[in-house]
Amino acid sequence: MSGTPRGTGTERRTAMTRIGVVGAGKVGAVLAARLRDAGHQVVAAAGESSASRARAAALLAGVPLLKPTDVARSCDLLMLTVPDDMLGNVVATLADAGALHEGQVVLHTSGRHGLAVLEPARRVGARVLALHPAMTFTGTSLDLPRLSGCVLGAAADTDETRALVQSLAADLEGRLVWVAEERRALYHAALAHGANHLVTLVAEARELLDAAGIEDPAGTLRPLLTAALDNALEHGDAALTGPIVRGDVQTVAAHLEQVATHSPAALPSYVALARATADRAVLDGRLLPIRRASLVALLDAAEAGAHRAATGGEVR
Repeated sequence: MSGTPRGTGTERRTAMTRIGVVGAGKVGAVLAARLRDAGHQVVAAAGESSASRARAAALLAGVPLLKPTDVARSCDLLMLTVPDDMLGNVVATLADAGALHEGQVVLHTSGRHGLAVLEPARRVGARVLALHPAMTFTGTSLDLPRLSGCVLGAAADTDETRALVQSLAADLEGRLVWVAEERRALYHAALAHGANHLVTLVAEARELLDAAGIEDPAGTLRPLLTAALDNALEHGDAALTGPIVRGDVQTVAAHLEQVATHSPAALPSYVALARATADRAVLDGRLLPIRRASLVALLDAAEAGAHRAATGGEVR
């Protein structure tokens, strides 16, 4: 390969140049496009859905779409960017088909899995590693600049593969974090709990504002949520504000009544998060235990009422 990597110009470029991608989804297509921008050759991709084909056409123009076994046979560095629950079966199928070969690098981007899931590839002599971007993806060119500085949760088991991971991270302009095999699911749970559940929370908040007659729910929430997120990342529990921390039982009661009336689907998450917030506020000393008890009793009653409404009054 020629030239120097983007970034400082001093990072070591990955030696592999022939990259194949099995799973041209939102993550795979974006990472492959970024590596191609860094000078690598993306030789083939696999993606069966119409969305995958459209994504490949937009981000990986000119790259042929082949069967997974043909993709694996065509490359030096195979990226497996399939859903977590499919990964083990995909690796085993490719290995059993003889599509993987000795010396090949097989990489997956799963947050949940470490290296154990790649054991079928290791048994045929492939070098295995994991590289999970801690980022949410749209599957479009908007994602490419977001990779700069993105944390990459890595796993590798030899000096050679560790050096390779470091080179790939430099090509992606990401920041490596090494995650132990036995902690991968916990690491991934933290990211999913923070990012995925945040989307659910924000979507429910938007629906509540819409029910309240607010014309621009997103514009109303954006400055508030941006400030709350920044404060939480900087200060943790000290950033908590609002009626739970203050012990405003009557305010919370009014919330529960209105949410149950106008957006009952949001009530379970409001109750669960209010209870968790009360527990954390007690631990840091800002909510008295007696006030927490009053709040929790109120939340329990709302939860029981929602259950009765959902079951037609049945008691279990």
